[in-house]
Amino acid sequence: MAVSILEPRSGRRRRQTVTTTAPAITRVGAAWREGLPALRTSRLTLREVRHADATTLAALMNEESVTRFLAAPPATPDEFRQFIDWTHQKRREGSYACFGIVPRGMKTAVGFFQLRALDSECHTAEWGFALGRAYWGSGYFVEGARAMLTFVFEHLGIDRLEARVLTGNARANAAMRKIGATSEAILRRSFEKDGTLHDTRLWSLLDTDWRESRDAAVELPVSYPHIH
Repeated sequence: MAVSILEPRSGRRRRQTVTTTAPAITRVGAAWREGLPALRTSRLTLREVRHADATTLAALMNEESVTRFLAAPPATPDEFRQFIDWTHQKRREGSYACFGIVPRGMKTAVGFFQLRALDSECHTAEWGFALGRAYWGSGYFVEGARAMLTFVFEHLGIDRLEARVLTGNARANAAMRKIGATSEAILRRSFEKDGTLHDTRLWSLLDTDWRESRDAAVELPVSYPHIH
């Protein structure tokens, strides 16, 4: 199960104007730029991706069932470590965050959630996610997504969150519907993969949507430990 915003190796994810400086999330304090908080649920911890995750993620993310709907992920552990370094740099700049999904009892991530700002005031952001095939059907996505959405709407103060899912990715589209996202449009020929352009479905969640379902939210830690 995957929704793609992988960078920088993935090349053209969809046709768009590329800017040299990404917007930064500026409406909240800078604590999260020093290191992402750990978001804990009953079965998972979401925390910043680390070099120690590289080998596991390289294996899980390059399975055909995952890459079928994903922008090309880093192919080797070394490439994944370079990608992780890039995510840390962008987090320090305030434009991007990448949380590894770590099930209880495990030490390395089996997937991740990504978040990036889409405008200079960060009223709007985009998210993506990927989860190893062995963990599909576990409920980890919904559990992790609720923690992620609590962080996005209640701690970062984002107003609108978007996701773009290939129309053929039935599992990921069903997952977006399950968490209460709204399908707004079909973006025709908007995603390029292996030389072919594909249609994507645009999903959105507003902060007002989230407040209406706040009973699904989880408690977050108050401290922001620096992740090395």
